[in-house]
Amino acid sequence: MSDKPRFVELVNDAKSRIQEVSASEAAQRKSQGAMLIDVRESDDFAKEHATGAVHLSKGVVELKIEQTVPDLATPIVCYCGGGSRSALVVDNLQKMGYQKVSSLAGGFKAWKDAGLPTGT
Repeated sequence: MSDKPRFVELVNDAKSRIQEVSASEAAQRKSQGAMLIDVRESDDFAKEHATGAVHLSKGVVELKIEQTVPDLATPIVCYCGGGSRSALVVDNLQKMGYQKVSSLAGGFKAWKDAGLPTGT
């Protein structure tokens, strides 16, 4: 990402305000009732995603989140491919009033590397 310094700066700024969780922590939160939201593009989600994840791509998540998760106190873990876009989403969800949102550090890659369940 060094060839995208403004993007990196934006992501780092968002990460300074949000909570990141490991893949094992994300899986634990999901097992305790947290919503797992995949913010990648539709084709990525269709190929493979974390089992039980809901798809709301980064381009529409702020628009559709209230229909999907109306309760602002619902625990949510967002993930993307590597953890950058989900950090941006979590920052925005916090601004919208969501109280228990976090980003999966390392994204879907970390989920898969941890051997956690995936589906298509």
